[in-house]
Amino acid sequence: MTDAVGAGAARDLVQVAQPHSRNQGVAFDAAWFDATDINLSAVERRTATLTTRRTVKKEWQVAWLIKAIEVIDLTTLAGDDTPGRVARLCAKARNPLRADLADALGLAGRRLTTGAVCVYPTMVAGAVRALDGSGIPVASVATGFPAGLTPMAERLAEIRYAVGQGAAEIDIVITRAHVLTGNWAALHDEIALMREACGDAHMKAILATGDLKTLTNVYRASMVAMQAGADFIKTSTGMEGVNATLPVSLVMARAIRDYLERTGHKVGFKPAGGIRTAKDALAWLILMREELGREWMEPELFRFGASGLLADIERQIEHFVTGRYSANDRHGVA
Repeated sequence: MTDAVGAGAARDLVQVAQPHSRNQGVAFDAAWFDATDINLSAVERRTATLTTRRTVKKEWQVAWLIKAIEVIDLTTLAGDDTPGRVARLCAKARNPLRADLADALGLAGRRLTTGAVCVYPTMVAGAVRALDGSGIPVASVATGFPAGLTPMAERLAEIRYAVGQGAAEIDIVITRAHVLTGNWAALHDEIALMREACGDAHMKAILATGDLKTLTNVYRASMVAMQAGADFIKTSTGMEGVNATLPVSLVMARAIRDYLERTGHKVGFKPAGGIRTAKDALAWLILMREELGREWMEPELFRFGASGLLADIERQIEHFVTGRYSANDRHGVA
């Protein structure tokens, strides 16, 4: 078992991150997307193949699940968050897989952490302290999350506050009304202001795709966000009626690919909301591998926004090691 996972399957998923320049954005140009019209049926046919014609099993599946751990933005965004809960979440981010399971897989001594920890702005300072020396970045939501309907001055001030507290990544939310009314220039200007306020912190633009009504709107909003300088585009806040889905993710991945072809800039992707199982994680990793390539399976260009996902991944790995399924409550996160 140790040889199969540690020296065989896992080797295929080990890749040194290739540095790439940040997306600086470009001038707004509606011609990049005005003629685009997404065929829903074609998108659904394509995404249906991801879970029916592709699969990974046994030690290969475990290797992919280890990869999934490395790209999780371990998240708590609850109204009853406390410093203690955030500290426990950070402890789990440092050691996301139980030591006995890591030993059984031959991973003892290998650095294994989640991609980041994501919290509200007032929890950033505590998370930064708890993660000191780990190399794990702290991400903060901002800009009136989740609705994004506070005045612009307040949204920009919230970004600057979170960055000042030590956040290395900022997850902003867009004004959905700009998309629904087709005011693309206003959307570009709004996101560009947020990007400027982020400074050196990487910016993830949350599109709240469940509120955008059509896949064509999703594509156009994705392209505008990238033109405005987003380092990542993200599906959802996790609090809409519909959050991350494979069809939406395919459209966003194709937009990333189109933007790369036009500009040479690599933009990351973050699905969030409703991704709770190891099976879900595998489907999205397959999507990234097939649509954008191996580099989009690394935390520099791909993240899961999730809270409960890690517990199920650890549970599936325990089943591989022991042959038995344990209760969910044996794999607490925070």
